[in-house]
Amino acid sequence: MFRTKRSVLVRRLWRSRAPGGEEEEEEAAAGEPGAAAAAEARAHVCGGGGGRGCCPGKAGRGGRASAGAEAELKALTHGVLKRLKERQLEGLLHAVESRGGARTPCLLLPAKADSRLGQHWYPLPVLLCKVFRWPDLRHCSEVKRLCCCESYGKAHPELVCCNPHHLSRLCELESPPPPYSRYPMDFLKPTADCPDSVPSSTETGGTNCLAPGGLSDSQVLQEPGDRSHWCVVAYWEEKTRVGRLYSVQEPSLDIFYDLPQGNGFCLGQLNSDNKSQLVQKVRSKIGYGIQLTKEVDGVWVYNRSSYPIFIKSATLDNPDSRTLLVHKVFPGFSIKAFDYEKAYSLQRPNDHEFMQQPWTGFTVQISFVKGWGQCYTRQFISSCPCWLEVIFNNR
Repeated sequence: MFRTKRSVLVRRLWRSRAPGGEEEEEEAAAGEPGAAAAAEARAHVCGGGGGRGCCPGKAGRGGRASAGAEAELKALTHGVLKRLKERQLEGLLHAVESRGGARTPCLLLPAKADSRLGQHWYPLPVLLCKVFRWPDLRHCSEVKRLCCCESYGKAHPELVCCNPHHLSRLCELESPPPPYSRYPMDFLKPTADCPDSVPSSTETGGTNCLAPGGLSDSQVLQEPGDRSHWCVVAYWEEKTRVGRLYSVQEPSLDIFYDLPQGNGFCLGQLNSDNKSQLVQKVRSKIGYGIQLTKEVDGVWVYNRSSYPIFIKSATLDNPDSRTLLVHKVFPGFSIKAFDYEKAYSLQRPNDHEFMQQPWTGFTVQISFVKGWGQCYTRQFISSCPCWLEVIFNNR
């Protein structure tokens, strides 16, 4: 019996579903050889894991897997996929197999076509995200649509994009936060010997290196009347900055090491003299990297890589706090890393010293793979192998 191309595509999509579900948990609990290691590896890629952070994957509910539940999910998924056109199936398969690395079109389906699974009703975007990315996903409030999607910003569209890689998982900040990653907010106060208003590295003492064309980085940042860029990005390897400042004009920027059809800040093209094996190992794990997006409510960071990233920002924490947190962001998750409105309010506290001198809170630090803080061997981000400093234009 010959299979049609559509049926082959449907079968390939089902085999590409997100692992780490109830069946795998049951095998791990029963002590199946290699099952626990496989579950841990798959959970790592899908954003799970037991580490503490702002968006840890939720643990499974335990208990024995239900063959009926697996069969119900398979039947429901096949029913949805068989309604798609062949070109839509090909686009969805490309998105799933590339893990979001390739540019794929929107999968537009009727917005009101909800599907019932067990006792719950799921909108189609949530259902496909549950099947192909996050098996523990429960509600549409847990995901955020990426700006590349046609459905981005539309309140009640008749057709909604169901491409699971056009959505990200929302980080939920911990409350109360873990104390191990706290940092004093004193670094927001500039030193007396720092006269210019350009935020500099809080760990390395500044980013004022000579840029190509004879202009220093501070001149690039402070060019009079230049309002075209909304931020600049500096890439660091430990205490050494690699390459020049990258000025960002477009509302969205991909920062990556190896990304299919990548267009943005490619770290793999920078010439680095660092021979450290750890730096080279971490650099190779950056992969798809992150997506930095300026949106109406602030600046969002989407972790597109297969490993966690770590973020420190003055606007991620309580304004009354005298400490800052380093937040762990798992693969596939998004976090609002910077809030302009909150930053301006923090810029003007009831402190004469703050009001008389420039403020350096318009900077976000992001480390790839390796974290820093009191629970890590690295106390400062300048000890991390590969990290970014994002400096926002506050004019």
